[in-house]
Amino acid sequence: MAQALIVIDVQNDFCPGGALAVAGGDQIVPGINAQMQQANAVILTQDWHPANHSSFASQHAGAAPYDLVTMPYGPQVLWPDHCVQGSAGAEFHPALDVARADMILRKGFNPAIDSYSAFFENDQRTPTGLEGYLRIRGLTRLDFVGLATDFCVAWSALDAARLGFEVRVLTSLCRGIDIDGSLARAEADLRAAGISLV
Repeated sequence: MAQALIVIDVQNDFCPGGALAVAGGDQIVPGINAQMQQANAVILTQDWHPANHSSFASQHAGAAPYDLVTMPYGPQVLWPDHCVQGSAGAEFHPALDVARADMILRKGFNPAIDSYSAFFENDQRTPTGLEGYLRIRGLTRLDFVGLATDFCVAWSALDAARLGFEVRVLTSLCRGIDIDGSLARAEADLRAAGISLV
């Protein structure tokens, strides 16, 4: 069975010094590069937001980053402006081996809806096209790494499991944001879905 490494959002804004920095986010890059050598295919995801994205706290009067609001598609955490299209913060971490990628998937470019998962936007209905790409290439086993464990990595892995892929999350090659216990909740959700945390 062919195995793909899905590298989630290893971008400057999610690394130390970035607009939405994940503690230790840069520490996982060498290990991810090494893991790429074991994979049949490598897919990189890239958060790619317009400057007026509705998930940015700056777009909501009186709101602060990490506030929770209700969008037409459900609850949404408001974030600091991050990974704005064409910005240095949206670029991949400079040490990441981008040349090894078979595919780069950009997500979150629709200003009206956020997109944590590599498979669906946050309405959990609008597909990104990744499922079709993986199936056409016969990639049935998926390993997830990247940033952040409790948001984009977890949502992607849960969607992959729901879609019938064999899924592992390589926890040493992920880092979490951990807002109000979100990391423990995400790990419990992953285990409950039968996903191996390795």
